[in-house]
Amino acid sequence: QVQVVESGGGLVQPGGSLRLSCAASGNIFTINYMGWYRQAPGKERELVASITSGGNINYAEFAKGRFTISGDYAAKMVYLQMNSLKPEDTAVYYCNAEIKTWDGAYPIHSWGQGAHVVVSS
Repeated sequence: QVQVVESGGGLVQPGGSLRLSCAASGNIFTINYMGWYRQAPGKERELVASITSGGNINYAEFAKGRFTISGDYAAKMVYLQMNSLKPEDTAVYYCNAEIKTWDGAYPIHSWGQGAHVVVSS
């Protein structure tokens, strides 16, 4: 059993900042990848940023220069610092982790329940 849990969402004014955290726990042998995705009302889920266990980082174009992803794989944590937030950043933000369990033959992708972020004045 694996769990991925996000925290840190909330309401923020345009131009403000939020920091999201994601914690993975359970039957984990190793984590290969952790990423943040978001889904706005009426839109498809999209990648925000990702970081591999080797430190490779990828950002969506809209996130570059405003968002920063960081990870602590030893602690099974990933963070997303979001600055200069805009109303169009309003969405549910999901954490995804590619996890190899102790008893699984192949890695699995596990999703959190989502953290609501609302950017509004």
